[in-house]
Amino acid sequence: MQPGLSDVLALLILAIPIAVVTWTVTHEDIVRELREYCADQSRCARSLVARKFFYAFTCEYCFSHWVALAAVGITGFGLLLDGWRGYAIGWLSLVWIANLYIAVFARLRLDVKQERLEIAHQERQQRADIVAPSGGAVPVDQRRAG
Repeated sequence: MQPGLSDVLALLILAIPIAVVTWTVTHEDIVRELREYCADQSRCARSLVARKFFYAFTCEYCFSHWVALAAVGITGFGLLLDGWRGYAIGWLSLVWIANLYIAVFARLRLDVKQERLEIAHQERQQRADIVAPSGGAVPVDQRRAG
């Protein structure tokens, strides 16, 4: 059974909220305290199962599997085959696409941060150039003229 355009479109659209929820839980400050608690528990919980459970909330790749599984359970999304095999293919496809979205978003944020740092550096250099060599500030009208 070939996936139709609507299946591919559903895959691409359904991966967006999965990526958003995953990113928010694993990176944003709104749930920082929960994430820090989970990170602590993932290091010092007594049982291996508890450590792995809490680790899933700190790892975007791991957490995206659980969010995608919930999305498949809520929406009944499946690909290619009927039954559990289609759900499994849909689930793993959603994880893959959501992680692509997350990677693109992370790269975009990194580029924006780099641009901000470069602008701040240029502004600091410009302010340093405005200060006269004798250590005194250049009068305002001379700054505009030059």
